[in-house]
Amino acid sequence: MPRKARIDAPGALHHIIVRGIERRKIFYDDKDRNNLIKRLDAVLTNTQTACFAWAFLPNHAHLLLRTGTAPIATTMRRLLTGYAVSFNRRHRRHGQLFQNRYKSILCQEDTYLLELVRYIHLNPLRAGLVTDLKQLDKYPYCGHSVLMGKRKNSWQDVDYVLRVYASKRAGARRRYREFVKKGIAEGRRTDLVGGGLIRSAGGWSMVKALRKASARMKGDERILGDGDFVEKVLNGAEEKLERKYKFEAEGYDFDWVVRHVAQLLGMEPPDVLARGKYRQTVKARSLACYWSHRELGMTTVELAKKLKLSQPTVSESVVRGQKIVAEEGLSLLEKIKL
Repeated sequence: MPRKARIDAPGALHHIIVRGIERRKIFYDDKDRNNLIKRLDAVLTNTQTACFAWAFLPNHAHLLLRTGTAPIATTMRRLLTGYAVSFNRRHRRHGQLFQNRYKSILCQEDTYLLELVRYIHLNPLRAGLVTDLKQLDKYPYCGHSVLMGKRKNSWQDVDYVLRVYASKRAGARRRYREFVKKGIAEGRRTDLVGGGLIRSAGGWSMVKALRKASARMKGDERILGDGDFVEKVLNGAEEKLERKYKFEAEGYDFDWVVRHVAQLLGMEPPDVLARGKYRQTVKARSLACYWSHRELGMTTVELAKKLKLSQPTVSESVVRGQKIVAEEGLSLLEKIKL
């Protein structure tokens, strides 16, 4: 059965789970863990991706991220590819490091943000890496210690989480810690990491209650939220897919995007694809990359081949293009009726 496409949108909240292939270790020592922290700093900052929780275990890692200026798939590809290459080089190994595909669950924020922060941050305790909450407060490879003020990470959004508990940090940290402490007895929350409809509805008890009330339910293993949220997300994803196919059916391809950008900026089409760092050229190339990636569904690898540039350079162009579109209110669709 073919795998379902990932669901994403600007500002979407994702619980990411990255596992080692065949349950093997992805961290051998602190140098490996620090390497991934350094890469998180660079990639999340560059893509303006917010991180609310994270935890490193020997053979897997959890991240709670909000999509920034780049799709979550692009962000994760940059993060994991760079880490895998450096890991293999350092340990003189070859082959795949991670499972074929990391798990990405789009989450309903108002219902699940705090539950997920707690669940992710309790992983080191459940795995026996620390013996109690006091040790977890200082554990360096989990976002809990950062929320407790014991460590600092510029790429972790501490304020966003703590403000939910209280306006002042001292009180917020105390209430957050009490909430985490209550979660220790709950053990592994399967409703937060798997189960399709069961997860989306909030567990078997909620499913039974909804059935008794004859409430309409909709579920999807890629989404964590109530039925209305799941349906809204799926409808949005379907509209995006339909728009992509309509572009293709009506002949709007990469060359058309290039011509559109050229007309918009008063340039010739070949100049849009020209190399160089002239301001207008960079702007044109960035718009072409962004619209081709977002609206036509072209991957950054495909664009890199067309433009004869590196994939990271194209990813940066996509991010830059999105900023330009937002700042100047530009639209690829202004002359297209969809």
